[in-house]
Amino acid sequence: MKCQLLTAAVLTLVTLPNMGKTVDVEIVPEPQKESAIVSPEIYGQFAEHLGRCIYGGIWVGEDSEIPNINGYRSDVVEAFRALQIPVLRWPGGCFADEYHWRDGIGPKEDRPTMVNSNWGGTVEDNSFGTHEFFNFCELLGIEPYLSANVGSGTVEEMAKWVEYITAKDGPMAKEREKNGRKEPWHLKYLGVGNESWGCGGNFTPEEYANVYRRYQTYARDFDGNKLYKIASGASDYDYNWTDVLMKIAGHHMDGLSLHYYTVWDWDKKGPATGFTPDSYYYTLGKALEIDSVVNRHVQIMDKYDPKKRVDLLLDEWGTWWDVEPGTNPWHLYQQNTMRDAMVAALSLNVFHKYADRLKMANIAQVANVLQAMVLTEGDKMVLTPTYYVFKMYIPHQGGTFIPLDIKSPSMPVASERKDFERSVPMVSATATEKDGIVTISLANTSLEDKAKISIPLSALKVNKIEGGEILKGADVKDYNDFDNPNKVAPKEFKGAKIKKDVLELELPEASIVTLSLK
Repeated sequence: MKCQLLTAAVLTLVTLPNMGKTVDVEIVPEPQKESAIVSPEIYGQFAEHLGRCIYGGIWVGEDSEIPNINGYRSDVVEAFRALQIPVLRWPGGCFADEYHWRDGIGPKEDRPTMVNSNWGGTVEDNSFGTHEFFNFCELLGIEPYLSANVGSGTVEEMAKWVEYITAKDGPMAKEREKNGRKEPWHLKYLGVGNESWGCGGNFTPEEYANVYRRYQTYARDFDGNKLYKIASGASDYDYNWTDVLMKIAGHHMDGLSLHYYTVWDWDKKGPATGFTPDSYYYTLGKALEIDSVVNRHVQIMDKYDPKKRVDLLLDEWGTWWDVEPGTNPWHLYQQNTMRDAMVAALSLNVFHKYADRLKMANIAQVANVLQAMVLTEGDKMVLTPTYYVFKMYIPHQGGTFIPLDIKSPSMPVASERKDFERSVPMVSATATEKDGIVTISLANTSLEDKAKISIPLSALKVNKIEGGEILKGADVKDYNDFDNPNKVAPKEFKGAKIKKDVLELELPEASIVTLSLK
């Protein structure tokens, strides 16, 4: 998580003429003999010790009156199980580089407290630690992604943490068994620090590259557990960081991270609800700028690693708004509207394009923080519009990417950054194939126009619609809250038909549709 504020470009909107019409859009699939697989980990999540993400969001403790499974909220467990989360990043974020893992093991009454200095000075009681995290992942079949402390932690501390988690025998294994876990856990993803250019140590890229080389050396593989080592990568447009890291440390890493948030003015982020049409389009323009950003980082990686051995991991992304009125400004609690759902859909559509290099993405965050999947308050929980986008996109996980040629009008969004002028296409779409099923997801970004879609199917060799869902609010500002938890939820979509080997459908304004074809 960023704990420093940056100044972003101010965006202005040029609106699309003839609004309120039905616009023809043709989408032509262009399947390739050799195409990348969309890694399921692109649908990863992120849980930091920040606000109520962990405490109250995931963990309430075994003695809580809120229904729970060994301390984990039962409603959240059920929601996450349905979401089929492939990977979960923890414990941060900025918190990771101040977290000392020994504080979070052993009897809870003996665990020391600490002050979370990154996020408002909240007192952390360490009741959710290594055992609680790994057991949670094991309960839900989630791959753990551990962010190790480099900023304030030692090489020995990180090395012993890996040994504690993964070794079958030895002093760390015996200590783990003493604390209630005999068998080691599986750990694949190990992040060596977080945002090391900022809250993770304020390193220069040259400094961090050498620190990374040292720390990763002592992250050992124990008893058949193979670590996948991730270097702390760039923020947004810092292409020099990627260049230096790949040049100095590229041969020592399996993955390189990148962070990108949809924020168009860090000094005045704007409300999560009650926004204007201009703000809506500004936001989509900034979200789509991730295409150019990823492309530039990929080009740099290709220069040093043409065989694509090192993966790019977008392990923090999503919207960032002003906190809800009356809440702690450091806890980053925000509502989640259809605008956020549109950002999620457009972003995931972009991620699929880079599936040959982009192998993981972790939206921030899984509960009660930023663009969350779930919001909780006491014993109540609601699923957000963004949750439903991720659920509708599940069939894309592990599918073969199918390029699409989309002939759609666009709404230009001009920026003071002339090298990053973006346009918002009226229609964004993505397609994948898995087990003989073609999944097509489409988003109509227009607030007023409907889109009449035609998709020739001959190249896809499908002729039957297996099912469809649509996500749409009565208004793009609609959201789910504890008084009205189902205001925005998917519904069956029956507006598609196949006629003479062409798929035809009308996509309502500000809507997201997923179709399954066989």
